[in-house]
Amino acid sequence: MENSEGRVVDLYVPRKCNATNRLIKAHDHASVQINVADVDESGRALPTTTTFALCGFVREKGESDDCLNKLATQSGLLKNVWSYSR
Repeated sequence: MENSEGRVVDLYVPRKCNATNRLIKAHDHASVQINVADVDESGRALPTTTTFALCGFVREKGESDDCLNKLATQSGLLKNVWSYSR
């Protein structure tokens, strides 16, 4: 919900899983959010990060490592790591 100034005033804004697009509810204690630091050409960390959120459903199925590789490949952080193998 936004106020008249356009600021978000909700106390809780649910996240979405980047792998499945499911809402991550407040009681999903198995969910994780991973922040990967962006780096420059010399390998130094920049103040910006790329954020990935994974829900507990993905982690329970044991697919979190494959989903993280897929998401990082799609965002340009990895090359030639993820390939669909089913």
